[in-house]
Amino acid sequence: MDPDIDFIKTYFTEEKIESFFFIVIGLISISLALIFWFVIKYSFYNGLAYPLLIIGIIQLVVGTTVYLRSPKDTMRVEFIIKNEPSKIKTEELPRMDQVIKNFGIYKIIEIGLAIIGLVLVILFFRSGQTFWKGIGFGLLIQATLMLILDLLAEDRANKFIDELSKISS
Repeated sequence: MDPDIDFIKTYFTEEKIESFFFIVIGLISISLALIFWFVIKYSFYNGLAYPLLIIGIIQLVVGTTVYLRSPKDTMRVEFIIKNEPSKIKTEELPRMDQVIKNFGIYKIIEIGLAIIGLVLVILFFRSGQTFWKGIGFGLLIQATLMLILDLLAEDRANKFIDELSKISS
């Protein structure tokens, strides 16, 4: 009897949807950075543009990569479950364990960037150095957005691991 594998399509569809959010946020961030540099040209917005551009490029690349990879991942995992279920333990669960470890690293980086951003905003709040306040504000916004999306993805990955574990036991 075949196990219920709807959770695979659900997981990778939700992954694809979230990666679409990454793409959209990345495109908006890059666009705003360019507008801030070439149209507004005010010190605060020039500072804000740096984290928007740099992290926006990361969001765009990661989002596009995951978006394009998700359908192949769906087929790969469905194939494993239907044809080579022993690979759940030897391949898919170890891969997902690495995904979870990576989320731990991402969280540390994102929290660190958010803290740096907050410190810059606080330090330069009343200062004439609006450029640094802009960098801080940009870091705070981008790191917080990334953290929220990664926390959602990590939760989804843990549920996926639970479902895989049920099948492999």
